[in-house]
Amino acid sequence: MTAGVDLGPQAQAIRSDEDVVRVRQLVRAVAVAVKLSLVDQTKVVTAASELARNTLVYGGGGSVEVTTVDNGRRRGVQIVFVDSGPGIPDLDLAFTDGYTTGGGLGLGLSGARRLVDDFHIDTSAETGTRITVTKWSR
Repeated sequence: MTAGVDLGPQAQAIRSDEDVVRVRQLVRAVAVAVKLSLVDQTKVVTAASELARNTLVYGGGGSVEVTTVDNGRRRGVQIVFVDSGPGIPDLDLAFTDGYTTGGGLGLGLSGARRLVDDFHIDTSAETGTRITVTKWSR
């Protein structure tokens, strides 16, 4: 275990811009602890930042859980974002580079998906959105 980093599941509320910063810091600490390369640390932190911001802005806030995973060959960081917002009505459109409903660059979801190894999304108007991403060590 790396000093100062709890490698068990760690939950964080996402209710403010400060929480988005905390998510970045938490993901970075866990990525370092599982020995991701500097490039992969940067990728997973960037993806987490984008998804945390989306959780806040489009989902009205929510939560994140960061944990380590091990598939017997490699270790990684798994991050689960959950909100109870309105869901994403058209996933294909939402994953189109340049598409945005908020005036940004429209690279959040599609960019985050490219930065991680595994990306899964469940979304509906009734239950909100749950996104699970994993970045594995090389």
